[in-house]
Amino acid sequence: MVAPEKLTTIVSTKGQVILPSAIRKRRDWGAGTRLQVEDTPEGVLLTQARAFAETRPEDVFGSLPHRGKPKTLEEMDAGVLAEARRRHARN
Repeated sequence: MVAPEKLTTIVSTKGQVILPSAIRKRRDWGAGTRLQVEDTPEGVLLTQARAFAETRPEDVFGSLPHRGKPKTLEEMDAGVLAEARRRHARN
């Protein structure tokens, strides 16, 4: 196995670091990409930040008003299938 290429950069007086072009292109990180920074025992880990904050079902359950009897799983599956067929028929 070939060892990964070692790339270096410099921290500016403002604390800024320029990521090498090869990494930005491989990750598709253009200008304005939000990165999450994590300090780990091995070093600093950069990952692309999520577009939206993580939510749990209990955070949003019941946030939309609903009147009437709840749908069964079978009714929901049938509704999803009908919508998929409708959309596919348009194209």
